[in-house]
Amino acid sequence: MQHEKFGIYLNTKKSEAMRINSPYWIPKGAGWAFLTPEVNTTLIRIREITKEKGLVKDPEKIVWGNWSQAPKRRQSTT
Repeated sequence: MQHEKFGIYLNTKKSEAMRINSPYWIPKGAGWAFLTPEVNTTLIRIREITKEKGLVKDPEKIVWGNWSQAPKRRQSTT
């Protein structure tokens, strides 16, 4: 079963796309835009969607983001 929030998100401030297919972290906030539920979308298609939606000035500069943007996981105390 696919989670309804899985898909491709764009950090509009950094022009970085993130593929989210785990409930560990779902991007939130004004700097994030949900682009598509299709987690296998190509970077070319991501740039096309972004251009259609007018989300960034230069969609050609969009790159894949990395997990350094995600909050750190809390360590278990058990």
